[in-house]
Amino acid sequence: MDLGDAATETPDSLSHENVFSPSVSEPKHDFREELVIRPLHSGDIYASFQFRTLWKTNFRENKVSHYRLFPKSLGQVISKFSVRELHISFTQGYWRTIMSCVNGNSFICVELEATDHRFLRYATLPREIVCTENLTPWKKLLPCGSTAGLAVLLKSEKLFHSSFHSQAVHIRPICHDWECKATSWELRQTVNVVFDRHISAQGKREWSLFKMFSRTLTEACPLASSSKIYVDITDSPQGEQLELSPPTSLLSQAVALGDRRTFSVYDLKQQSTFGMTHSLNLLIRWKSNEGDMLRPLLHAERYVAGYGLHMGEIHTLMYNNHPYRSFPVLLLESVPWYLRLYIHTLTVTSKGKDNKPSYIHYQPSKDRVRPHLLEMLIQLPPISVTEVTVQFERALLKWTEYTPDPNHGFYVGSSVISSLVPSIVAMDTNMTQERPLFSSFFPNKEESTYFTRVYTEPLLVNLPTPDFSMPYNVICLTCTVVAVGYGSLYNLLTRSFQVEEPSPGLAKRIANVIRKMRGVPPL
Repeated sequence: MDLGDAATETPDSLSHENVFSPSVSEPKHDFREELVIRPLHSGDIYASFQFRTLWKTNFRENKVSHYRLFPKSLGQVISKFSVRELHISFTQGYWRTIMSCVNGNSFICVELEATDHRFLRYATLPREIVCTENLTPWKKLLPCGSTAGLAVLLKSEKLFHSSFHSQAVHIRPICHDWECKATSWELRQTVNVVFDRHISAQGKREWSLFKMFSRTLTEACPLASSSKIYVDITDSPQGEQLELSPPTSLLSQAVALGDRRTFSVYDLKQQSTFGMTHSLNLLIRWKSNEGDMLRPLLHAERYVAGYGLHMGEIHTLMYNNHPYRSFPVLLLESVPWYLRLYIHTLTVTSKGKDNKPSYIHYQPSKDRVRPHLLEMLIQLPPISVTEVTVQFERALLKWTEYTPDPNHGFYVGSSVISSLVPSIVAMDTNMTQERPLFSSFFPNKEESTYFTRVYTEPLLVNLPTPDFSMPYNVICLTCTVVAVGYGSLYNLLTRSFQVEEPSPGLAKRIANVIRKMRGVPPL
């Protein structure tokens, strides 16, 4: 499971016959949790949590009032709004191993028995302006919450201090066989995080659960049917480069994202895993400092070109690193309305030649109503860089539509690239055996491909910005004039005038004093 593809998300809409349960004889309620840890060649470490809640019920036909493992808050949403699929993800940070990740939020909601794009909803938030903590409500959806099991490790201070972290909620109906005679509802909650050794490990190539999460494990979730930790030792099967403590004799092989990986397995449902201390603090230590960064078969990047505040150009680069196979990708672009695209300038080139897309769908924007929507199906040649460019014109917003910091720029959502990437090894399509959660997320009938989705960086675009100091100056001048003019007029209208008599002279005052002493009226 290469980290370049670890940030991929689920498909917008899995076809009804292509989703299934890995086991036929599962109970009505089932909850499984697992943690995958992969030491990276750079000395950093990647951790992926997956929690799956399975419920054999039908929200559409049956009115459900009793909830056991499935969260009631999500069940009510599915039942009331007839939601077919729901995918929400929150991602922050970048992991630059020749790949790109979205920085922001994405939301996908699908309702359909057959593919009907009228019921498809897609939204993205390139940047979360308000600082909010989304981990606590996310953990409340788990059957054990954060009191037991792997969720104990999810400490917000450590996760949000990492180089890259992503949390997601995926709800979908799954079939029990390829004929899809019986279905269940699956809730998958995932957390992916990358810890930088220079930030979290003081530059040392040594990791432990306590160093990563500031906590250790003492028990599995009592409601979980399976609770396991997988440590990827593919690059060190005999311990040549990695040392695990405590050691484990359980090994497992699984095909994930087109590659066969070897894992050391720690089963938390067995008390022997925790040892005499009744606590598991898994330690991973590198024996050598050598290692090359891996190149994913598919990765992408995007940037804005041009100068000035009138015209610009969006460049999207897609890399196919497969040595001899080409494969198609679906490129989705959602551009805000204030960037007015010139579709006639759209060009797609591969290896210096034009690459005509086999499918193009474009929906123009409406000012202040909807953004541009552009979808293209493009064939990527082997060992190539495919560049998609389109020009745009910046619009002038109303002064009330600017953000409090307009000179910072406006964020544009990332491009979404979906593809069936050729596998290095044959994918396992036998669904009757028990498999890890991470290897059964993207079911596929084909043995030679696997599904992946990559997000590029969000763009930061400057728009024509008026001089907001001029309204300030006008307001100050106007208020001053009004205050002086109105104040003077109000003073004249409300002031009362009195006539004062002149004060008597000194001789007259002395005479009055003498007359007062004699009892004579004053002059």
